[in-house]
Amino acid sequence: MMAVCLRYSRNRMEAEDILQDAFIRVFDHIGDFEFKGSLEGWIRRIVVNTALQQYRQLSRREEEQGLDEVEAFALEPSIYAHLHEKELLNLIAQLPDGYRMVFNLHAIEGYSHREISEWLGIEESTSRSQLVKARKLLQAKILDMQKIAV
Repeated sequence: MMAVCLRYSRNRMEAEDILQDAFIRVFDHIGDFEFKGSLEGWIRRIVVNTALQQYRQLSRREEEQGLDEVEAFALEPSIYAHLHEKELLNLIAQLPDGYRMVFNLHAIEGYSHREISEWLGIEESTSRSQLVKARKLLQAKILDMQKIAV
């Protein structure tokens, strides 16, 4: 579960706080587990919800990064082949908070834009927009890494 916390946090210390808060909630509500799904899935949901709650508490500000001028690049599959999981997770961790949350929830966790909009208190269109901007920013970072490696 620490890996989940790291994806939603800005640093390791924040991730540890999320994990601790999440497991306190797990222990407080273990009696509510209905054995209808996997225990891991139930715990994961609590961890994600805890991370989102902390995000909402810590950052009520709007994120404006001005990425509209960043063009969407079609990356060659060979560029992705050189990326290791740890490098990709590091790039995701560098995204602005809002972009990182939406990217993690949609691309990694598989939630819909409707669910994301409800959890984060944003419009569905904002969720879609932040996902597009997160992808563009990741593409630009990957291209920069590729240029440095060549």
